[in-house]
Amino acid sequence: MPIKIPKGLPALSTLKMEGVMVMDEQGPAVQSQRPLRIGLLNLMPNKINTETQIARLLGSTPLQVELNLIKTSSYVPRNTSSEHIASFYCDWSDIKEQKFDGFIITGASIEKMPFEEVAYWDELTHIFQWTQTNVHSCLNICWGAQAAMHYFHGMPRYLLSEKAFGVFSHHGLDSGSPYLKGFPDDFDIPVSRWMEMRRNDIPPGSGISVLIDSSETGLCLLNDPRHHALHIFNHIEYDSTTLADEYFRDRDAGRSIHLPRNYFPEDCETKSPRNQWRDHAHLLFGNWINQIFQTAPADPLTIGCDR
Repeated sequence: MPIKIPKGLPALSTLKMEGVMVMDEQGPAVQSQRPLRIGLLNLMPNKINTETQIARLLGSTPLQVELNLIKTSSYVPRNTSSEHIASFYCDWSDIKEQKFDGFIITGASIEKMPFEEVAYWDELTHIFQWTQTNVHSCLNICWGAQAAMHYFHGMPRYLLSEKAFGVFSHHGLDSGSPYLKGFPDDFDIPVSRWMEMRRNDIPPGSGISVLIDSSETGLCLLNDPRHHALHIFNHIEYDSTTLADEYFRDRDAGRSIHLPRNYFPEDCETKSPRNQWRDHAHLLFGNWINQIFQTAPADPLTIGCDR
């Protein structure tokens, strides 16, 4: 089934070339059930790349999805043109009365900054609370996952001695989880972060279960049923070249960065990296969307009413 995206979004041409079924917001619905409304609070600096990555995964599921692009109201993005933001994004303050089947909060390039010093932290805490009444299921990614775990559970973060950067082997811990349906025991996921959260800090009685972890980089995917959320600390949504883009960007800017591990063939930065995680990214997003479809109320206006 196709994904419905805003008319004219740059991701359209890329997704069509990849064979993803896409229609713009003026197209007709093509299934008897209503489309699933998914909101994307995009905090990443390269918003256009992130839009494409998320839309690609949502558009490859067997259900029709309507993607809504959202930004914080209290902070003006500086790395994406104002024309793009004005054309395709809504302020959260303008949509906060609406209901969503799913809501994705991305990572952000402010990882080392204390949460309370982030310019839009106060607004983000209101958004986290809002997801408890207006969103059926939330998917928080990387910094967004750390922020959610800090807000809801008070969990601390720890600065790593060097950046966890590369493609690392991960292990599924709950083969019975609907979110891991179809996953093998071991699989690769890209990692790009300076901070970590630790299993020992998960509050007892929180109801949180660890679904995926790595012997090298620690926690990856947590299920937080009390807050109707998945928290993934790593970047399973990344394109084949995203780690390379980050590496060359930081190296050329004179920042401390090592070659991403297990990524370039023979650790040669001139060789094209091979995507070892694409199938698992599609699986995770497909399983998440399917769970939403199976459990969300038929009438979206009743989302959150039983909480």
